[in-house]
Amino acid sequence: MPLLPDDFRPAAGLWDGHAQTFFGKVARLSLALPVRRERRETPDGDFVDVDVLAAQAGAPTVLVLHGLESSSQAGYVQQTLQGLAARGWGAVALNFRGCSGQPNRLARSYSSGDTTDARWLVSRLPAPRAAVGFSLGASVLLNLLAQDGEKTGLFAAAAVCAPFDLAFGARYLDSQQRFARVYLTNFLPSLKEKALEKARRFPALLDAGAIARARTLRDFDHLVTARLFGFASAEDYYAQSSTGPKLSRLSVPTLLVSAEDDALAPASNLPAHTHRHDALHVLCTTAGGHLGYVAGSVLRPRFWVEERVLAWLEERLTSP
Repeated sequence: MPLLPDDFRPAAGLWDGHAQTFFGKVARLSLALPVRRERRETPDGDFVDVDVLAAQAGAPTVLVLHGLESSSQAGYVQQTLQGLAARGWGAVALNFRGCSGQPNRLARSYSSGDTTDARWLVSRLPAPRAAVGFSLGASVLLNLLAQDGEKTGLFAAAAVCAPFDLAFGARYLDSQQRFARVYLTNFLPSLKEKALEKARRFPALLDAGAIARARTLRDFDHLVTARLFGFASAEDYYAQSSTGPKLSRLSVPTLLVSAEDDALAPASNLPAHTHRHDALHVLCTTAGGHLGYVAGSVLRPRFWVEERVLAWLEERLTSP
């Protein structure tokens, strides 16, 4: 397992992981990018909306996967697409079902372990192809790599702030700690709103009253995620979809970027056994928070992780 040096230097004043997380979210803006929105009809009769960045002839195309209750408009996705455009590379930025601003047709939407749409899209990307996932998107990507390996046709992949232990993240969000409540408020209301809309359309599958009363992420995952994706409980979903125990199965060169001060998915959750697997390139940073990684200065922020990931993908493309 190649261990990469921690060369991230946080912007002055953003030493704390929470500060990195919050500032990184507000400082990354939607950009004017040469992308086109496309609706792709899925084999099961549903659809996904994707943002497509055209590649120069022969250049790689990268599948980009966003995090929980985010979209292709997330700042880290936008920064990644900007970096790809500057290199002449192409991209397909997936909006998970229900995340493009339009409700999807079927009851199921997306989860940390559901690889159906990512697998389908990857198989349709022109070669050479790679993938980058952020947070929940990183979990989806790592699950796909564990299941399909080199059959994905990817020459490399990168997982940023992956939640290696889903139960850990849920316990933190539900802990009622000061910042945990802030994070939960960012996720749970929109998750419930979408689930209640699904419950109205599919009353035999979902209990609208119970969903409305849910106050924790664990309750939501038990009532909705587990029910829609065939798990016995939230705990069963967390156990089967967590990627930490599956990293030993990866064969595609994969970059793992995690911060020690990430409250949701700390680098300490990376299993010790990963040092025995040559396909994994691990970059554990002291600072960075969850999808923060703001360098430079507060007035002139520089978003380190997107450029670090793209530089690593360039290295893999040219490596034997």
